[in-house]
Amino acid sequence: MQNFVVVDRTDHWRFNVDNVKVISSKDYLMSAVYSDMKQIRLLNLCQSYKYQCLGYYVSLLAEARGHRVFPSVKTIQDLRSQTIVRAISDDLDQLIQKSLAKIKSVEFDLSIYFGKNVAKQHEKLALRLYNLFESPLLRIKFVFNKKWLLQSVSTIALKDVPEHHCEDLVIFANQYLARAHYKKRKKNQPLYDLAILYNPNEKFSPSNQKAIKQFLKVADKVGFRPQLIGRSDFNKISFFDALFIRETTSVNHYTYRFARRAASEGLVVVDDPASIIQCANKVYLAEIFSKTKLSRPKTCIIHKENKHIINSELGFPCILKLPDGSFSQSVVKVEDDAQLKETLNQYFLRSDLLIAQAFMPTDFDWRIGVLNREPIFACKYYMVKKHWQIYKWNQPNQLYAGEAEAVPISKVPDFVLKTALKGANLIGDGFYGIDLKEINHKAYLIEINDNPNVDDGVEDEILGEELYFNIMRYFVDKLDKKKLRQ
Repeated sequence: MQNFVVVDRTDHWRFNVDNVKVISSKDYLMSAVYSDMKQIRLLNLCQSYKYQCLGYYVSLLAEARGHRVFPSVKTIQDLRSQTIVRAISDDLDQLIQKSLAKIKSVEFDLSIYFGKNVAKQHEKLALRLYNLFESPLLRIKFVFNKKWLLQSVSTIALKDVPEHHCEDLVIFANQYLARAHYKKRKKNQPLYDLAILYNPNEKFSPSNQKAIKQFLKVADKVGFRPQLIGRSDFNKISFFDALFIRETTSVNHYTYRFARRAASEGLVVVDDPASIIQCANKVYLAEIFSKTKLSRPKTCIIHKENKHIINSELGFPCILKLPDGSFSQSVVKVEDDAQLKETLNQYFLRSDLLIAQAFMPTDFDWRIGVLNREPIFACKYYMVKKHWQIYKWNQPNQLYAGEAEAVPISKVPDFVLKTALKGANLIGDGFYGIDLKEINHKAYLIEINDNPNVDDGVEDEILGEELYFNIMRYFVDKLDKKKLRQ
């Protein structure tokens, strides 16, 4: 991929940055040469991104041409939003106070060049802000009123970069571009770059370390250059062609921000942000399940005004759930009115809507892994001994899991597979784990997970390495089709 710097006038560029071609905004917008080029990465350093000015059109037409551009139009719009600025000030308050604690003035401007600041003590704050507003040159204004407050976010024109910062800017730019890894490929080199978002310290990760090693090995075999990334690598997303999330996902979590950013950059993403939003909330799932003829446990969406219906509609015992729990967290079997009242009081402090569900005891739950609308693995997850769930939490960080048994797809009852596929199709064509109960030769749809487990020795017990190949080929097929459309 070729790197270009776009400026208002090429004589404004006074920096010795490696491996970039400097062009004017007029040349980029008006020359058919650039319009027809593929695999371009643009750093838009025009003086103004005001709506309908040349700088704005550089980013707008770059996106229309399929070029990767920074800042994107979305970032340009975000820079104008005071609502977003205020929200960020609140989210980063602790880091802001720590980073600026030693500053004695009542105003402070933080200059961010390619995600970095010249002062070491502001490194974390600069990176966090850059990850939210990915623009090559940023100026963040802070004011002190009892505590430090983020006042505004804007871009820096090249002419306003202080002379004593120029040397650092060149260093930061070269480091930034070096991370892209987009050198001309030789024969037999990988076709695509794959990021796998993974936290080795996550206690209940959807893939264990042996499975992650298998994904890396197989990704390399099918034509990827795979790389593990973590939470601090948000600014590297645009350097990849695909993102595979192997951390537990949640809407209020950086995994969702990674998915959203990757999707907006045009990457092939699993789990995609829409699937995370839909699958992470049991209220959403209950609502879409209610619109189908699929069998499921009797379910009620509960709020403070209708909580009285639980006893009459479901009886005891019944199941009460917070909408966004994972690994059976915040799922309680309620035995009587007293326990119901206590649980409702606790849960309504965390969510205005809850899920109440009829209790349907079974020895195991089916988990059908569905990818691109096809089943790729099947497992029986057995209940923890002397417990009613497949997971049992003794303490906040102490989780027990029941036994698991992989089952050949050919041995799964047809009614289970059909229900699983119909459930997955309600969400999309991504990678889903469909949980079902089998009672009297009938399948009951329980839940759809956007981030299903693939663990070495469990889900891969039947297919072995072929399961990892199936998942990696999905990414390659999507990218190949995307390339043909370009």
